[in-house]
This record gives sequence, C-alpha cells and structure tokens, in this order.
Amino acid sequence: MQGKVEICGVNTSKLPVLKSEESMELLRRTKAGDMEAREKLIFGNLRLVLSVIQKFSGRGENADDLFQVGCIGLIKAIDNFNVDLDVKFSTYGVPMIIGEIRRYLRDNSAMRVSRSMRDTAYKVLGAKEKYLAEHQREPTLDQIAQILDIPREDVVMALDAIVDPLSLYEPVYESGGDTVYVMDQVRDKKNTDESWLERIALGEAMGRLSEREKRILSLRFFQGKTQMEVSNAIGISQAQVSRLEKSAIDQIRKSM
Repeated sequence: MQGKVEICGVNTSKLPVLKSEESMELLRRTKAGDMEAREKLIFGNLRLVLSVIQKFSGRGENADDLFQVGCIGLIKAIDNFNVDLDVKFSTYGVPMIIGEIRRYLRDNSAMRVSRSMRDTAYKVLGAKEKYLAEHQREPTLDQIAQILDIPREDVVMALDAIVDPLSLYEPVYESGGDTVYVMDQVRDKKNTDESWLERIALGEAMGRLSEREKRILSLRFFQGKTQMEVSNAIGISQAQVSRLEKSAIDQIRKSM
C-alpha cells in the first residue's frame, strides 16, 4: 500500500487526525476521569508522535523504539496539560515528546557525562517540564537558573553536556545528487585566509618597530598593564609611554 508505514504494528497511513476542537473536548473529558476519551486522545495524536520522530531519523536508532518513547512523552503531555489555558495541545505536546526522546537518546548514548553534570542536567530538564506544565511555554535560561538558584552558566553547561553528538558527515540537504553535509556548513572563523594574511601583515608591521615600542605594546595589549604600570616597568614617564604607544599603533596601521 502506497504511503503505508509500519511502526510497532500500527499502520500509520490509517491513523486518525483530531481537529483542535475534538482534542480539547477529549482533554476535558480525560481530566474528568473518562479513560475512553484518554485512549481516543492518545490514538488520535499518534501522527504527532510520528512527525516528531522524523526529526531524529538518520541517527541509526530503531524507529519502533523512538515511537514508543515518543508515545510516553505524549501520555505525559496529556496527563499534565492545563485545559484552562488558551494553548493548543500540539504547542505543549511536541516539546514534551521531544524531551522524552532526547532523554532516551542521552541515557543510551556511548558518550559519558560526569555524574554531577548529569544530575544538574536532569534538574534543569525537570524544571523545564514543570514550568512548561504550569505555563504551557518553555522557560528561558535565566528563568531556569532562578528556579534552581544556580548560575546561568551552569544551566548552559549542563544542557550543552547532554546534547546529542552530530556527525560531520550527516547529510543536511540533497538535491540533484549533490549532498550537503554538516561539515560543509561548519566555518572556521579563526583560521580563515583573511585572518592568516592579517597575522602575516601584523608580524611584518611589528618587526619595523623599535625594541622599546615592541615592549610597550606587549605590556599594554598582551599582558594588560596600564600605562602607569608600563611607565614603572620601563623607567619612563606615563606621558612618554602614551606618546610611544600612539606612535607605534599609527605605524602599524600605516604598514597594514
């Protein structure tokens, strides 16, 4: 059958699609304890799970496993959704499904993250899910840091530590037989031809300066000393340091 996809024994081509009004009605009935409505809601949103797992294709993971994990995220979204807020279910459900799949991929990853970093990451994810459940939108990094009472940098490092690794040879676009890989879109901003030529020109310009001028620039811009500190180190006045520094910079600019 054309368009038929078998996942966990489910023919996805025949999955129903619920309208927004139908979903909200089933959600209200589910909150009231109607288990039949809950089953219909789960089955009616399996296409949502299917669309999410497509984002994780190409990682070598079993589609059946990802689908089942995604269904767990869907069930969590249904159980925690607040029907009193004016938010579409998919807006809340998709991040919950993605979060569940990412958690599964992290726990089964060959890469090892330190226990303390992993614990912080789980606290961050827990805070995100709790905030999402209460406000139906994802919190900012600053809000997570405030909730957990930890520095914002710790939140960023924890999330970065559990990001799934991406192969440089993973295709991101293909057209007419020409495939664009991740490595084709990665740019080395440091070792460019322009910066290489600039370093050569700067070295040549520095070579034309006197030894005193070189030392002043080294102390000022490589060691971060003030003009007064340079004055004391070299044994000349601060005014002389300022004049020699300006003269040296002007010479470099003209040479480059």
